[in-house]
Amino acid sequence: MPELPEVETTCRGIAPHVLGGTILNVIVREPRLRVRVRDDLAALLRGQRVQAVERRGKYLWLRCQDGCLVVHLGMSGSLCIVPCARAPRKHDHIDIQFDSNQCLRLHDPRRFGVMLWSVGDPLRHPLLKDIGLEPLSDALDGDYFYGRSRGRRLTVKQFIMDGRVVAGVGNIYANEALHHAGISPLRQAGRISRRRYQCLAQAIKTVLDEAIAAGGTTLRDFYSGEGSPGYFKQHLRVYQRDGEPCQRCGRPIRALRLGQRASFYCTSCQR
Repeated sequence: MPELPEVETTCRGIAPHVLGGTILNVIVREPRLRVRVRDDLAALLRGQRVQAVERRGKYLWLRCQDGCLVVHLGMSGSLCIVPCARAPRKHDHIDIQFDSNQCLRLHDPRRFGVMLWSVGDPLRHPLLKDIGLEPLSDALDGDYFYGRSRGRRLTVKQFIMDGRVVAGVGNIYANEALHHAGISPLRQAGRISRRRYQCLAQAIKTVLDEAIAAGGTTLRDFYSGEGSPGYFKQHLRVYQRDGEPCQRCGRPIRALRLGQRASFYCTSCQR
């Protein structure tokens, strides 16, 4: 699934190609996404000029004069910039065509993505209004995690992946951040100290910053907005490395299922 660094990389990749551009047409080949694409999307978008490309958690949007085109990439979606004349591939469901003769193309094999029109502040949309703090913001720190975790019996990994607590820390980066902070994913969220949460908050920022700088993680379907793969997978310390030696202590990385998600950690380094 595209996670926050992949979405941020996509934002940065598409922005130079669409900012200031005027939408000439929209082609919807398959409207049956997680939220069905409205029949009048083309009529709403024609003539709109893109004023900004913004992100919140794993959502991004194109801000136009009369509203915002909100996008979520779901499980397998990607956005890329291609010439309008380029023939679509299988699963290329939507084209947003611009006056530059380029189009923003949504590719989504599993069709769990979202593309919808929102009038007004997109942060007030029902899909976005309850999203937690941005993980790269100054507000996310040990005090915040400590306060939100008191009395919580779920594991710390499930806690930091709760989108109502912090936005967009998906499975890959939760595994990596916990290893970076030396915290076991099995620890109960409500029993972790303020000091250790401060280490975890910084670890989340560090791991996400590194991933964004590397262009995200190349896993299955992800490509950046310009069609380039991410390279952070080369730096993964625990994710999908079960049985391989820990880069700190040499002990084998262990894998288990936690909250229906694959978890990877070192039993020696993470306590």
